[in-house]
Amino acid sequence: MNLLRHRLSSSISKMSEEISKTGFVSSSAAATAAASTAEASTTSKSKSLWPSVLRWIPTSTDHIIAAEKRLLSIVKTPYVQEQVNIGSGPPGSKIRWFRSTSDEPRFINTVTFDSKEDSPTLVMVHGYAASQGFFFRNFDALASRFRIIAIDQLGWGGSSRPDFTCKSTEETEAWFIDSFEEWRKAKNLSNFILLGHSFGGYVAAKYALKHPEHVQHLILVGPAGFSSESEPKSEWLTKFRATWKGAILNHLWESNFTPQKIVRGFGPWGPDIVRRYTTARFGAYSSGTVLTVDESRLLTDYVYHTLAAKASGELCLKYIFSFGAFARMPLLQSASEWKVPTTFIYGVQDWMNYQGAQEARQHMKVPCEIIRVPQGGHFVFIDNPQGFHSAMFYACRRFLSPDPDHESLPDGLTSA
Repeated sequence: MNLLRHRLSSSISKMSEEISKTGFVSSSAAATAAASTAEASTTSKSKSLWPSVLRWIPTSTDHIIAAEKRLLSIVKTPYVQEQVNIGSGPPGSKIRWFRSTSDEPRFINTVTFDSKEDSPTLVMVHGYAASQGFFFRNFDALASRFRIIAIDQLGWGGSSRPDFTCKSTEETEAWFIDSFEEWRKAKNLSNFILLGHSFGGYVAAKYALKHPEHVQHLILVGPAGFSSESEPKSEWLTKFRATWKGAILNHLWESNFTPQKIVRGFGPWGPDIVRRYTTARFGAYSSGTVLTVDESRLLTDYVYHTLAAKASGELCLKYIFSFGAFARMPLLQSASEWKVPTTFIYGVQDWMNYQGAQEARQHMKVPCEIIRVPQGGHFVFIDNPQGFHSAMFYACRRFLSPDPDHESLPDGLTSA
């Protein structure tokens, strides 16, 4: 966890440097005010008469889908993109995860890739501040062995972005878990392998706890949510909060000030901020297969539009995690209730600590393994796609191999 804290501090410092380099605002207060103004003017599907180049935030849901299509043009496997109608609320639920001024239907943006007949179904769920297009380097390889279905969670990417009105951790979890279940029903899916990355891993795990009958195998890639603020290791946080820097950052966190608000606050200069981030982040760890010029350009364009669009799912942050990325309802507390065989996959350089998975495994009553992939960080599937694919095929060997008990861990991977 110390490494995680270091990464968080480092990320904040880098963000500050990028903001200062632009020179477009003179203080964090100005950035916050600009973000608030910009966010208020952003809609999930802009119908403005102004050309996008003249808007303060040049994006819309149409822009997101178009950017997704451009990014997925890199993928050779044919696919179908659809907006799956999940209604306006889960029937009989006491929690309205769509609570807003209207009961209009909501949609989950979904892509399904062509596959061989009888291939096992793999559903892929992205993490925080991401969307399904982040798996663009993996779709071809995985579609050769699986029926791949990737989604944008409610309030993210090209999915509907209803007003986020949740006021508790329980309501926020229901927002994601129940909307995913309504999507599953609409797609008539069952007996699938469920993969979740980072925050998506938290959602996937919570879903599997509530609906284990539908999940054959759970794959958690660098999952968030296995540590809590009550752990002894969090003593550093108490000390940090006592400093002026800690007090400011804690206040921003509890005020739900998200990284996306910074992107919106810079308006037409937002794409350059995102370009600097993607160029630095996704050019560092890849094992001999760094992003090509086209990949970098298309990913940057896609990431910008998904971050700058109307705030919705991103506002879950303070309800799921306390300052310092500690889960308010840690998955570790539910480990003994696990009912689905699970594989954890971590990049060796991942700032998410795999020791949390090791501790959870001690309490699980189902098969559980932990695989570490070299030359990969938190986005291991982008950093080292070949290593990630090897880990995936090994994790799912009982669905893919005629003799899974004699499969050995691929070279380069390590078991924790």
